[in-house]
Amino acid sequence: MTQEIINLEKQYVLHTYNRPPFTFTRGDGTWIYDTDGNRYLDAGSGIAVNALGHQHEAVVRAIKEAADGLLHVSNLYHTAPHAKLAQTLCESSFADKAFFCNSGTEANEGAIKFARKWAKVNGNEQKIELVAFSGSFHGRTMGALSLTSREKYRAPFEPLIGGTRFATFNDLASAEAAINDQTCGVIVEPIQGEGGVTPANPKFLAGLRQLCNRHNALLIFDEVQCGLGRTGQLWGHQGYGTTPDIMTLAKPLGGGLPIGAILVNESVAQVMQPGDHASTFAGGPFVCHVANTVLQQIIKPEFLARVQSNSLYLQETLKRVISKTSLLTDMRGKGMMWGLISTIPATEIMTEAYQHGLLILVAGDNIIRLLPPLTICREEIDTLGQRLFKTLETVG
Repeated sequence: MTQEIINLEKQYVLHTYNRPPFTFTRGDGTWIYDTDGNRYLDAGSGIAVNALGHQHEAVVRAIKEAADGLLHVSNLYHTAPHAKLAQTLCESSFADKAFFCNSGTEANEGAIKFARKWAKVNGNEQKIELVAFSGSFHGRTMGALSLTSREKYRAPFEPLIGGTRFATFNDLASAEAAINDQTCGVIVEPIQGEGGVTPANPKFLAGLRQLCNRHNALLIFDEVQCGLGRTGQLWGHQGYGTTPDIMTLAKPLGGGLPIGAILVNESVAQVMQPGDHASTFAGGPFVCHVANTVLQQIIKPEFLARVQSNSLYLQETLKRVISKTSLLTDMRGKGMMWGLISTIPATEIMTEAYQHGLLILVAGDNIIRLLPPLTICREEIDTLGQRLFKTLETVG
């Protein structure tokens, strides 16, 4: 069956991903199973999407409840789930209003539009420039790609949208040179994901806030990957003492269903009028009901406390693995979001890990990226460490 599915995909699905030679059929918590009955510890969470793991009881129940109601009505009409989700997001953050979309890249596209509209309404038609940073990843559509620094992603599709500049991540002097009175928005990930799992320096984010205030520009935090509990706090920027004007969300919000969100303060909300931005599928009653269930789980203080505790245990486990191998030299990250720096191509380690029942990710040429479900327990963290070490022993 496995080879039959792979052959079918090769014949009919556009080849934009290189996938390993197995096919998944079901999941349970931190574990996922293929058609041959093999079990894998999922330390990637579908790229930070399955924050509550596979088949979480509350998520499954919410899906069944939502299926008995409305699947879709479009944004032409009111529905309760979409209003309630917006309320919870705003009351749990800095934001005054929320706009829903279908993905992280859509959220960042919307943030670009919001920033440009905000600048024009506030009297500067020429204030259109956006500043992003080295190591950034904000999506693959044309606007979001214009703010993504990796040349490999950008080059085949240039020219991209104009008016974008790049500064060096965590380098305030570089940011100061790039941000000026023509800047309408500055977008940054509090912890870079695809760019190598690199946390922002607190002074860097505080400095960006000051630069945006000085030049009357909006500060945009992309928390598509690092938000919603991933760091052990609800938001990736918590603890930095810096507040954005716009924040983009997506990956874990829908529990596996596609949804994104743009959270904004009142200053931004006031400039957006009916017809300025829209989406047929976004904010539908089905996905919003499920997303609200996911959010209600993650915002519980006891849930976040458990994530923080287990995160420390994961950190110590990974440090022990690093101390016993020459293939890993260091680690960086926070919470349940870690990058391990390797001395060999990270893809070699990721590929070998499959043979040991472990799913891990990469973030660049020499970074192993770990994004386990926030629900992972200590026994499973032990298993993760053991399987990672066996993988490294085999590769080495």
